[in-house]
Amino acid sequence: MTDTYIQRTMASAIVEASEYFPVVTLTGPRQSGKSTILRHLFAETPYFSMEDPDVRQAVKSDPKGFLSQFQNGVIIDEVQHTPELLSYIQGIVDNYPERRFFLTGSSQFALLHSVTQSLAGRSAVFELLPLSLNEINNLSVDESTDTILYKGFYPAIWSGKNIARMLYSNYTKTYLERDVRNILAVRELDTFQRFVKLCAARIGSVFNASELSNELGVAVNTVNSWLSVLRASYLVYLLPPFFTNTRKRLTKSPKIYFTDCGLAAYLLDIDSPQTLNRDKMRGHLFENMVVIDYLKRGYNAGRDGSLYFYRDSNGTEVDLLIKNGNTYDCYEIKSSSTFHPDFTKGIRSFEKAYPELIGSKNLIYTGEDLPEINGISIKNFRHTY
Repeated sequence: MTDTYIQRTMASAIVEASEYFPVVTLTGPRQSGKSTILRHLFAETPYFSMEDPDVRQAVKSDPKGFLSQFQNGVIIDEVQHTPELLSYIQGIVDNYPERRFFLTGSSQFALLHSVTQSLAGRSAVFELLPLSLNEINNLSVDESTDTILYKGFYPAIWSGKNIARMLYSNYTKTYLERDVRNILAVRELDTFQRFVKLCAARIGSVFNASELSNELGVAVNTVNSWLSVLRASYLVYLLPPFFTNTRKRLTKSPKIYFTDCGLAAYLLDIDSPQTLNRDKMRGHLFENMVVIDYLKRGYNAGRDGSLYFYRDSNGTEVDLLIKNGNTYDCYEIKSSSTFHPDFTKGIRSFEKAYPELIGSKNLIYTGEDLPEINGISIKNFRHTY
């Protein structure tokens, strides 16, 4: 595969936002393509990375002087390292609303909090995750399901700049050695690394902090603090449970997923697509991939997605609910390539319990597209766009 720029679905939304907002802020995990898409869309705009220590030092010594150089605009990468710039940017765009600033950051909570405080009403905010299934489909590659799950969705892999084994090894080391120390003072990195691996072993499951606390020998508060670090760095996503105001007993805790199934596979010590095919976590990784892909669809359109899962007191569940107006589109996700009627049990249970809330009904799996059964659309995961 040649080293090439991959067209991103979010591009049109970013360009449109830049016409109406003086600041566009792009957050997301490291190496998801934030600076790449901005430098591609606004190729004539100067670019500076705040991860460069020399640049960062120069900016901190004279932030106002740095920003005054750019009469038309500037791209500032990893701006969370220089939060003092945001107040100066606020003053500039208030006085010169025609100027454009493009900001990126990989620390979710710190950056979004700073932007909310300093640039409220002045910045459009987008969250860019790794590639979506549609973006990979557009590359016209013909990879097996196991290969896609193993490789994951980071642009560097699909553009030919890196391979999964090397990218995820380096990603994990860099994340543990640098980001974790910056976000939270984790003294025992070995224990934290075990925590990350245990989270990967629980993808698609309800997150239980007490269970992890016992297994790791650390306090529940520590587990929750570490989880917040993974969330702040966009490594994990917590899917909230569906809830109503009724008295029905429903699960109250979220389910945990990784924002990239390839990284999760690496943390599970899966070293090839062939190994993944035989691994007990294959179904969980497939579910992870599909749930996060629907999250990306919302983000790429500038929406939060409004995603949930459903589980009743009997353990019957629907993997994914997406709020659509006053109803919920239901998605059951199976890694099997052969349809079985039992796959639709959760959807039928939700429809019976909440007939007024049911929207579209969908089964996503790895087999062939089939005619609808009882109003349920049955699609191969590659054909859901």
